[in-house]
Amino acid sequence: MSDLEALRAIEAVVFAAEAPLSLADIARHVGERGDLPLLLRDLAQSYAPRGINLVERGGRWQFQTAPDLAHHLRPLREAVKKLSRAAVETLAVIAYHEPVTRPEIEEIRGVAVSGGTLDVLMAAGWVRPAGRRETPGRPLQYATTPGFLAHFNLVSRRDLPGLADLKAAGLLDREPPREMPLPLGDGGE
Repeated sequence: MSDLEALRAIEAVVFAAEAPLSLADIARHVGERGDLPLLLRDLAQSYAPRGINLVERGGRWQFQTAPDLAHHLRPLREAVKKLSRAAVETLAVIAYHEPVTRPEIEEIRGVAVSGGTLDVLMAAGWVRPAGRRETPGRPLQYATTPGFLAHFNLVSRRDLPGLADLKAAGLLDREPPREMPLPLGDGGE
């Protein structure tokens, strides 16, 4: 298969997919090619000035509307519901500390987490159960999803703002407790 045929096949597969595709998913459709990542980058570059873009989020490829044109689509979208403060805080704790259990979320936030809050985050496709902790009681752990990364335009959790960024933006009034540092603040995951 020539490079042009491969580019066309990749474009068709990603366009027709119901969900973002990993390299392995794409390779299953178009065949194993050592230059698949390069072809995807070339295709993404060719779409960069257009109304839709080919983007990689969390190791998965998808087409999306160019960010600078989103305001044209607002009337087409259904009403956006705001997350409660508790849901935003819970999502932040999960994103920065995953995998994390409900008691750990409650300890970090300092208040109880309602099941409804976790249900809302799971229904949004941003949080998923991530197995059980191998401790007494085997509590359920929670982690973020590729949908979380895609919604917030993150390639990986490493792109979350660090402690210095949050302070500079005025989002942190005080230091976090010494026993609960933000693990991603120094660039680690």
